[in-house]
Amino acid sequence: MTTGPLRYLDSIQPQPLKNLSSYLSALVEGRLWLKVVIGLVLGLLVGFALGPTAGLVEVDTGALVGNWLAFPGMLFLAAVQMIVIPLVFASIILGLASSENVDQLRQMGLTVVSFFVVTTAAAASVGLWVAALMKPGQGFTSDLLQQADVSDAPPPLSPPGLEEIPETLIRLLPGNPLGAMVEGQMLQVVIFAIIVGIALVTLTPAQSKPLLELLTSLQQVCMTVVRWAMVLAPFAVFGLMARLTSQIGVDALVGMAFYVVTVITGLIALLILYLVLVWFIAGQSPMSFLRATRELMLLAFSTSSSAAVMPLSIKTAEERLGVRSSIAQFVIPLGATINMNGTALYQGVAASFLAQVYGIEISISGLALIVAMAVGASIGSPGTPGVGIVILAMVLNSVGIPAEGVALLLGVDRILDMSRTAINVAGDLVASKLMSHWMGDDETPEEATG
Repeated sequence: MTTGPLRYLDSIQPQPLKNLSSYLSALVEGRLWLKVVIGLVLGLLVGFALGPTAGLVEVDTGALVGNWLAFPGMLFLAAVQMIVIPLVFASIILGLASSENVDQLRQMGLTVVSFFVVTTAAAASVGLWVAALMKPGQGFTSDLLQQADVSDAPPPLSPPGLEEIPETLIRLLPGNPLGAMVEGQMLQVVIFAIIVGIALVTLTPAQSKPLLELLTSLQQVCMTVVRWAMVLAPFAVFGLMARLTSQIGVDALVGMAFYVVTVITGLIALLILYLVLVWFIAGQSPMSFLRATRELMLLAFSTSSSAAVMPLSIKTAEERLGVRSSIAQFVIPLGATINMNGTALYQGVAASFLAQVYGIEISISGLALIVAMAVGASIGSPGTPGVGIVILAMVLNSVGIPAEGVALLLGVDRILDMSRTAINVAGDLVASKLMSHWMGDDETPEEATG
């Protein structure tokens, strides 16, 4: 028998997500991803014309035009970052409130978090392995390293020491939830949302109804902002690529080509690992999974934001992968916050690449520390564009690699950010599919849409 707020939630929850999911699906059918790729290519060409390589315009003029061209991109990033916290907060609570009892929540929560931690560690390890195999930093010219603008690099961050760990763990519980939201402390927001969601499950429908209505309205408002932001996606990619290319020049991009190939090779290896897991554990063939998720991954690639495509991720899990609604609406918003497998792999490759460039030998313990830092730093990071480059500064600092080297990666980060976001979203879908199988709630896609 259904208990708690589930009976009421079933009648009010699906509409906002499904409405926006239909809109996002229409964008995919309208080839948004192709428009973004065209914007990417045009941005490279315009950036080349404005940059120092072509010499067609003065440096100051090129920088001025590049900054104005990047304005739609900055607006897109600001819009996504603005709504990611309320979107994740509302989605996690509504997903938890869809569960029937606390025991089910405990089992599902422990299983999915353990899965995220293990797969994130595996992804970082794959990144280190691919980088050690392909050695993208060997033979790298020092000229490009000297040309890197270290003023754009994120400041180095230090991981907490052993004596600071207890206090750090206590700070994860937000003393002021509103303050955590204002400051963008994603992990604190997630923990607060989980506590509120669990508390809602224990209430009667009459007691939980007002808050559920408020959260549903909040989610719908966030979805509307996402819909507006999607209109800017092609212009955003064009402007950001034009500005980056005009600042660093085409020579730097060409010099980084093998590094880009190395990261993409690692991401493909991680995707193959996902497909194997779904095939052997959940019994879904790789081709069937790719057919069901290809539009979503194309849109994730286009937007560079797992948070922005969250509604379509939930719809794809429910209707095309046969995942139960309560599982999809809990696992996917949580995954958009703490499941950064593509980002962890990227950090492993980037750390090895910069170590090779600087001529630093990383010991076995250093490699293990990179994996541990990649896992820890990924948890609680928002699923918004560009966050991986900030996390990387902490990972580099933990093993003695100069964080200033991040400036060398900024020129190609936009392309890699798009690629790793697609893999992050695929990881969220794999987790929801496997959770549905382990919880005994698997349906066929036909049953899910029927």
